Amino acid sequence: MDTNKLSELLGGWEGYRLGTVGRASQVEQRGEKPEIWIELHPDPQHPRRCGGCGQVVAAIHETTERWIRDLPILDADTWLLVHRVRVKCPECGPRVEQLDWLDARARFTRRFADSVVRLAALLPIKQVAQFYDLHWETVKRLHKEHLQRTLGPPDLTGIEVIAMDEFAIQKGQRYATVVVEPYRKQVLWVGRGRGREDIRPFYELLGAEGRARLKAVVMDMNGAYEAEMRAQCPQAEAVFDLFHVVAKYGREVIDRVRVDEANRLKHDQAARKVVKGSRWLLLRNPDNIKRDEDRVRLAELLAANRKLAKVYILKEDLKQLWDYRHVGYAWRFWLDWYRRAIRSRIEPLKTFARRLKEKIDGVLSHCRWPLHTSLLEGINNKIKVIKRMAYGYRDDEYFFLRIRDAFPGIP
Repeated sequence: MDTNKLSELLGGWEGYRLGTVGRASQVEQRGEKPEIWIELHPDPQHPRRCGGCGQVVAAIHETTERWIRDLPILDADTWLLVHRVRVKCPECGPRVEQLDWLDARARFTRRFADSVVRLAALLPIKQVAQFYDLHWETVKRLHKEHLQRTLGPPDLTGIEVIAMDEFAIQKGQRYATVVVEPYRKQVLWVGRGRGREDIRPFYELLGAEGRARLKAVVMDMNGAYEAEMRAQCPQAEAVFDLFHVVAKYGREVIDRVRVDEANRLKHDQAARKVVKGSRWLLLRNPDNIKRDEDRVRLAELLAANRKLAKVYILKEDLKQLWDYRHVGYAWRFWLDWYRRAIRSRIEPLKTFARRLKEKIDGVLSHCRWPLHTSLLEGINNKIKVIKRMAYGYRDDEYFFLRIRDAFPGIP
């Protein structure tokens, strides 16, 4: 077979022709993975292009040898000994020639790098590195460069509503903030921290026109998020979602009352044990309690303890506030719930109700903007999976690029 035809069949290394081809038999004898070595010489009939300006250049400055890794051929790793050409460009001076299959300073062909990137999107970096016999830092670099090329800066044109939430990135109360376009389900921005100065770069990225266009921001009751939104976009409405308000109620009311009741029953160990072990039953959505024995336990607990029954019923009632789509009706429901909470004579409940009253405008905003951050909770769960796949990330930029790549948005 003609060597040019063989070159096209094996690799299509445009601009080069086959030289020596060999199989490293001594490597196999040592029990290591076999290797194929292919020598590639410049094709004198092929036009050379400058790697800087792209114009065709006839003059050659020099030729150097470089070992390049390519995709395996059958069972063997493939190495190319490429006699790399540097052209003498009249505009740019000596430059490495431009090739479609090999970048200027790369040690891998583009198709090899693409194969690594495709696998890195599905598997942990450690496993990809082991599969290709590469250093994990090399796999991360290839994937990171690919994400930087393909993602680019986020498109923030036309953004009117955003949702923002925090997620843990490391132990020790270290958090990052994710910003999402809730209708397209697209991650727009990720940044370390959850304070005002931490999220400010996103508003700066929006620009003056983008900030003026923003109408609503869905968030939890994080004071820093709201304060920065008020400062950057005073016309926008804060929308406090059901998930975070109910989670806050669980921490500040149900947990506190449950602990107080358990302490009150310290002389009755059987009753105390029942109350102490009831946390997840009290916090869980009733529709998610599937086992009959759990339903019986919950019913018996609420029948035996009036305070726990009262805070549990008010928790379920509070959720109904997010079902309203008319502000007036929602306001009347809130006033009724608030009066019941204040008259309950349960201090943690009364404290929570007073604090929520200060934020009630943001709660009622859901009538105009029926959005919630359950989408963000789903994204946070996927973020945890991405983090587990790499056993944590030491490179924030790479981690945040992977998050953006996982949620490109609905076209």
